Amino acid sequence: MTESQPNELTLAAKIEAMLFVSAEPVPVAQLSTALDVTASVVERGLKELEDSLQTRGLRLQRHAGRVQMTTAAELASLVERFLGLEAITHLSRAALETLAIIAYQQPCTRPQVDAIRGVNSDGMMKSLLGKGLVQEAGRTDGPGRPILYSTSPEFLQHFGLNSIAELPPLAALVEEEPEHNVLLKG
Repeated sequence: MTESQPNELTLAAKIEAMLFVSAEPVPVAQLSTALDVTASVVERGLKELEDSLQTRGLRLQRHAGRVQMTTAAELASLVERFLGLEAITHLSRAALETLAIIAYQQPCTRPQVDAIRGVNSDGMMKSLLGKGLVQEAGRTDGPGRPILYSTSPEFLQHFGLNSIAELPPLAALVEEEPEHNVLLKG
């Protein structure tokens, strides 16, 4: 074998291959170990891969220190039609309202959601849990130790977000469309 291998693939290509074969989101530390490089080197490779994917049908999605490759959100209807799937389940106004509260207040309890919405949210919480858009995130230390809820990686994927930080600022929503802001209903 020669010292220099002309066909040596880039770090971004190696990361792409590993993410492609992974069924689940992968921790950056796992990629670092597999590639025998530091996490900061992996981050540079992820940035390079992310940039190259912008002109293709795939995207990188990050959540809780993990990364995965997904199809581009803007191609969802094309992919659904190709696979013969039904359109993405549309969420009711009440479900969107509940989901918005959880997204902006997370982690939060069902009673906290109820207090903001002004109505019981049991049915909406079960529906969102069933769709995989929210998940249990632990319990509070308060009386009865109520369950804390947060959004899930599926929430990010469903709405084409890389992280919860990409949600528009709540203050901007209030200024732009106060009559449509579901968090102000009481």
